[in-house]
Amino acid sequence: MTQHAIIFGATGGIGRALTDLLLEKGWAVTAVGRDADKLDELAGAVTKIVADATQVDGAAKAFESATSDEHPVTACVNCIGNLFLKPIHRTTAKEFTEVMRIHVFSSFSILQAAVKQMKAGDSVALMSSAAARTGMVNHESIAAAKGAVEGLTRAAAASYAPKGIRINAVAPGLTETPMTRHLTSGPARSVSENMHALGRLGKAEDIASALAWLIDPAQSWVTGEIIHVDGGLAHLRGMGK
Repeated sequence: MTQHAIIFGATGGIGRALTDLLLEKGWAVTAVGRDADKLDELAGAVTKIVADATQVDGAAKAFESATSDEHPVTACVNCIGNLFLKPIHRTTAKEFTEVMRIHVFSSFSILQAAVKQMKAGDSVALMSSAAARTGMVNHESIAAAKGAVEGLTRAAAASYAPKGIRINAVAPGLTETPMTRHLTSGPARSVSENMHALGRLGKAEDIASALAWLIDPAQSWVTGEIIHVDGGLAHLRGMGK
């Protein structure tokens, strides 16, 4: 049976890289995003669904549209996110709520939709961040959101392990995507690179590779894990350049 992945946030840097990688591996891919024009830019034989998983029922409707008895979804990945950096004394309640909606509620709604339809051997991968483990300046909102995602990942993995559904997450360091361009170009780049023990920033392909590994059925004994793909950011301190 052909493996079939549904990717939420497929038009972002990591989502696009994962879509391309899975297509190369022979997977069927359903790409979900809020912007129809950006979805149309995706290359290859991709099924495209316009939906907003940060809204009530958005993920459920997308999942229902993507799956059928003849063509079930076997893997689900949440690549939805934003980069909000402000110290807490300058963060409004509205801004904090929006960060939680984008990161936590999308993960909740996607997980809820997935576990209602998935079967033994299927898997879900969510997105955390090195910021959930390592205190970094101006990351209060993102750290809180990603900490919640990690807790959700582990608890759901325990709840659905008896059904054979695997649930894991990837926690990247700073990764070069259109969303992070202001931190990965100009004078800020060297500062960002030196935060990582390996002395470089991540590439979207680095994260996509880890996600593809996690959702592959060959990893049938991996669940409840937070895989750090971060150049050592969460656990190591490098010498810098």
